[in-house]
Amino acid sequence: MSIEIKAPTFPESVADGTVATWHKQPGEACSADELIVDIETDKVVLEVVAPEDGVVAEILKGEGDTVLSEEVLATFTAGAAGGAAPAAAEAPAAEAAPAGDADKIGPAARKLIDENGLDASQIPGTGKNGGITKEDVQNFLKNKPAAAPAAAPAPAASATGTALNIVSGERVEKRVPMTRLRATIAKRLVEAQQNAAMLTTYNEVNMKPVMELRKQYKDLFEKTHNGTRLGFMSFFVKAATEALKKFPAVNASIDGNDMVYHGYQDIGVAVSTDRGLMVPVLRDTDSMSLADVESTIADFGKRGREGKLGMDDMQGGTFTITNGGVFGSLMSTPILNPPQTAILGMHKIQERPMAVNGQVEILPMMYLALSYDHRMIDGKEAVQFLVTIKDLLEDPARMLLEV
Repeated sequence: MSIEIKAPTFPESVADGTVATWHKQPGEACSADELIVDIETDKVVLEVVAPEDGVVAEILKGEGDTVLSEEVLATFTAGAAGGAAPAAAEAPAAEAAPAGDADKIGPAARKLIDENGLDASQIPGTGKNGGITKEDVQNFLKNKPAAAPAAAPAPAASATGTALNIVSGERVEKRVPMTRLRATIAKRLVEAQQNAAMLTTYNEVNMKPVMELRKQYKDLFEKTHNGTRLGFMSFFVKAATEALKKFPAVNASIDGNDMVYHGYQDIGVAVSTDRGLMVPVLRDTDSMSLADVESTIADFGKRGREGKLGMDDMQGGTFTITNGGVFGSLMSTPILNPPQTAILGMHKIQERPMAVNGQVEILPMMYLALSYDHRMIDGKEAVQFLVTIKDLLEDPARMLLEV
């Protein structure tokens, strides 16, 4: 029985998608719910799976093709027994692989091999009949540094000559198309700078009270909450939630000429992934505990790395927090996430000499940055909002007492 494999139904905010990777080729066997193809949209990567056991009969949309919502991607034969992919056997990729091996390399794997200049004969295949899959190439790349010395053309004794060859070698360039996600991120950031009256105010916070509290209770916290670790982000989310309740304009958004005030706090947390920056949203943070925040953020990070964040995870949001400190950033100016009117930037914790009651003390300090839209928020509100977060973090008990 022949079945049409269609693109997922895209939300109204997504016009189309791009075929990113085919994980199965014509003639290859598939189990029910096994991943067949990835569709990349402006926001997330959507997975299309096999409807039941069978084989992919024909691919109608190749990698890089643009597809609309529910457009037919391929035909699928249910119940058929699979074999080696016949399409790959005719591919001209035989030049880059030894004779007889070209039919064992899928298009996604071939693309990675060509982009990284790899020798296919050195990559162990774990696919059907010893075929090389995309995962095999990725695993080979991870372990490549260890094998690099063996592949060097010059003997170790002529280290000077090898260095000279490297310096005087070809100036390699590689051109790859920008992914839809990165193109969308770039477009939105430029629009935010062009359309908003964006300003940034800075402050600094003494992280010693939070660090001491975390040190005292982190083991008990992890044991009590089934392995959930106590980090710093949950304190910032809860502090921001309390500050947003005091300053509703910071929790608002702009819709045309209207200012929309939200009676709830949905805080987006920027997550860096290989595909680009994503901002999944914590819903109703006022009702979330520290453990709820930490476990949800950990889940976002895991699914973000695996490319499994969905549209629902990233839609909405009334405020955003981004943490450049995990990469070592000491200070930055975060850009607004439209239509939101403010974003909080966290940074690296660094010990600095500070004047405390006429004495110099070495304290773990963090710079905070709040970028805001001056069309909606006055400077006084922005500064007071950031000072409120500072005060709550320097005296964490205030968050529990709501004072």
